[in-house]
Amino acid sequence: MTSFSPEILAPAGDSDSFLAALAAGADAVYCGLKHFSARMEADNFGLGELAALTALAHSHGRRVYVAMNTLIKPGELAQAGRLLERMTRMVLPDALIFQDLAMVALARQTGFAGELHLSTLAAASPGRGVALAADLGIQRVVLPREFSIDEIKTVARMLPPNLDLEVFVHGALCYAVSGRCSWSSLLGGKSGLRGRCVQPCRRRYRRKGEAQAFFSCDDLGLGVLVRLLGEVPAVRSWKIEGRKKGPHYVFHTVRAYQLLRDHGRDPKARREAEDLLAMALGRPTTRSFFLGHKPRSPLSLRPQTGSGLLLGSVAGGPQPRVQVREALMAGDLVRVGLEDAGGSFTVPVRRSIPKGGRLDLSRPAQGKPVFLVDRRPPELVHILRTWRAKLPAAPPTPNSDFAPKLPQPKPRTRPTRPIHLHAWRRLPARLPRDGEHGIWFLPGVERSISRHIFRRLWWWLPPIIWPEEEAAFAEHLEDVERLGGRRFVLGAPWQRALLSSRAEAWAGPFCHAANALCLAALADFGLAGAFASFELDGESLLALPGSSPLPMGVVVGGMLPACVARIRADSIRDGEPLISPKGEVFWTQRHGSLFWTYPNWELNLSAHQQELLGAGYQVLATLHEWVPKTVPLKERPGLWNWEGGLI
Repeated sequence: MTSFSPEILAPAGDSDSFLAALAAGADAVYCGLKHFSARMEADNFGLGELAALTALAHSHGRRVYVAMNTLIKPGELAQAGRLLERMTRMVLPDALIFQDLAMVALARQTGFAGELHLSTLAAASPGRGVALAADLGIQRVVLPREFSIDEIKTVARMLPPNLDLEVFVHGALCYAVSGRCSWSSLLGGKSGLRGRCVQPCRRRYRRKGEAQAFFSCDDLGLGVLVRLLGEVPAVRSWKIEGRKKGPHYVFHTVRAYQLLRDHGRDPKARREAEDLLAMALGRPTTRSFFLGHKPRSPLSLRPQTGSGLLLGSVAGGPQPRVQVREALMAGDLVRVGLEDAGGSFTVPVRRSIPKGGRLDLSRPAQGKPVFLVDRRPPELVHILRTWRAKLPAAPPTPNSDFAPKLPQPKPRTRPTRPIHLHAWRRLPARLPRDGEHGIWFLPGVERSISRHIFRRLWWWLPPIIWPEEEAAFAEHLEDVERLGGRRFVLGAPWQRALLSSRAEAWAGPFCHAANALCLAALADFGLAGAFASFELDGESLLALPGSSPLPMGVVVGGMLPACVARIRADSIRDGEPLISPKGEVFWTQRHGSLFWTYPNWELNLSAHQQELLGAGYQVLATLHEWVPKTVPLKERPGLWNWEGGLI
């Protein structure tokens, strides 16, 4: 038992899961709407349905947080604002979860009165940068899942009193750092930043003749280790991931962590909690990086990457069927295939089937694995029915004619000579004379660079800096500034805290600036310019500079990473080709503490440079990366989402 009482925060992707969370005793529930949710594969909620559920939650002293946590394109601000205004009037949620900084301004303009919670997709780090969130009016930060308990404590010590923390304790893990993965977007415009991830990290990749799920992670499961979070008063919320899960999972995980919070010193309660988690129908669990002195790789390298309890595989023949390894009861839900692969589907169980019995399927699926993903035992059905009977009627949906107040765009002055910027991992022995140059910064890299060019360089910071690295980065960046370095490209806006007020800091492409209100927030942060998100489609890229209060840059060429991670399978080496089921080739490369995964084709927007300059971009950047000889570059247009669009 802790000396204070952090809330148990439960996920809900549909009304049954929401009611299961309330029935299990969750202190708060988080959920998404039909639009602007980073879990668009969940059912999510209409405003009327959510208003009734929220009223029920409030009548029992529970809180409701709504996630509008997607990247917002330039033309979507009015739509997002109208939805937020209607929700503010109708639902009255207690907090708004977001990643795009535009939501801060939209919340103010629509009269939203709840708290503002910064999503883990914002990659808030390092510690002194997290503290900056309070300056934007943010009350809570959801930390990256990769933090160790020591890093959580480091961040907590730096917080102002009006800012608290939320930490994931259970649920699915992404291979990449949240908000630093564009793998799905790269393969067809379905962006994880917009809730459309097709989860290429769950696929099996060929390496030296073997095919394995090299990037697939087990689920996070802190279990009894949550007692360590009880020593950090700034951690006010224990978060359970799982908005795509059913009520069985939600009910069992909430009950388990409630027991661990309230009776964590009781051995009987701990055993009961572990039993509940074992019945939750997730993947096998890992503590991952949580114990920093004893980290465990969350990578599973198992052939079956799906969640749920494996029941068997589909046999062929005229009647597709599976001989189940566990008894099933009427109301259970099984999934045929992996949820992360195409062609999977769910099947409701209509009658009880004993262990070893046969479940008949109505469609062919020979060889596909079958998983039990949700249970509806009679007692849970009764509980849900009882809570559903308490729901009030949904109120009428109000109209909204909201129009956002946008910042004054930066005046278009007479044409200036554009900057063609080349960013390098290691500077060439002789710098090309065309354009300007930048260097990816890691502590110590400045020692290999002639001091007389410090002022001319653009210093590029990595997409995330971990709290354990903060002191080293701060010390070496101070040296760079002292020796003349003045222009810095940030991997996240929070890195502004590592620089002096004299530094000219630009938001880099990993900050995913995508609309005028986000750019205005970056300007309020004291940034001098911003690069557009490299995930944007051509129409959005061309529209953005005309509404920007900041000078704009854009990446037009070079190697863009599919993702950036803190881990890599032990068997993989730098530069080794990894071939996807569709024949795409990727490779990984370590830079500092991060592992970057690249595709075998380059971004190339050279055909559109004049359009981009005409739209108002002042800096055109090319990212130069070492390409291993074992990875042949593929000839393809390299337009990313320019023509196909960002979904």
